[in-house]
Amino acid sequence: MIKIDEKIVGYAVSKPEAASKTEKPEYRREGGGDSGAEVIRMHEKLERPEVLVGSTYKVKTPMSDHAMYVTINDIVLNQGTEFEKRRPFEIFINSKNLDHYQWIVALTRIMSAVFRKGGDVAFLVDELKAVFDPRGGYWQPGGKFMPSIIAELGYIVEKHLIAIGLLSQPELDEAQKELIAQKRAEFEEGQKQQDAFSRNEYPAGAQLCSKCSTAAVIMMDGCKTCLSCGDSKCG
Repeated sequence: MIKIDEKIVGYAVSKPEAASKTEKPEYRREGGGDSGAEVIRMHEKLERPEVLVGSTYKVKTPMSDHAMYVTINDIVLNQGTEFEKRRPFEIFINSKNLDHYQWIVALTRIMSAVFRKGGDVAFLVDELKAVFDPRGGYWQPGGKFMPSIIAELGYIVEKHLIAIGLLSQPELDEAQKELIAQKRAEFEEGQKQQDAFSRNEYPAGAQLCSKCSTAAVIMMDGCKTCLSCGDSKCG
C-alpha cells in the first residue's frame, strides 16, 4: 500500500503509446559502416518505379525465321549515393514467332518474380544454360555450340549480370593464357597448310570442347587441349 501525505489536486489515466510511434522493421543493409546511412537491399516489397533503365538483346537462331528481342530492365538502388547499384527487376521477350508464345510468357513472369524477390539471382544463369533441346542445338557464328534457345537466354542473362556488376567476368589466369598461346603456336607451326576460306578463329580441324562448347580442342603431345578455355585432359 502507498500512503499519500499530500492533497490530490488532479488525476490522469495512463494510455499505451500511439501505434504511429512503433518502430519500423529494419531491412538488411549492404554497408554503411559508421556513417549511419541506411542502404536497403533488393526485396519483394520494393515497388516498381515509373522509369527503369534496361538493355535489349537480339537473338537470331537458325531454329526460327524471326529474331527474338530480350529486354532486361534494372532498378537503380540508392541512386546518387556511394552505394548506388543496378539490380535486374523484370524481363520481357518479344518475337513475331507465336509458336513459343506460351512458354515465353510463363518464363518471363517467373524470372521477373525471381528478380523482384531479390537476393542472389545468378543461379538462373546455370539453370537456363543446362537446358537441352531434344531435337538438337545449333551453332553460333564463331564456332560456339548452343544446346537450346533457353540456354542462349541463359547466356544473355549472364552477359547482362556481368555488365551491371552482379557477376564477375570469367578470366583465365596467366599460366592458362601462356599454355594456350604455347599450344596454339606449336600446333599452327606443325600445320602449315591452312584453309584460305576458313573464317573460324581457331585452327582447322579443332573439335568441340565439352566445357565451353567451342570448336577449339586440338591434339598436342598426345593430349587434347582447348584453345578457348584452357581445359586439358592431362590436367
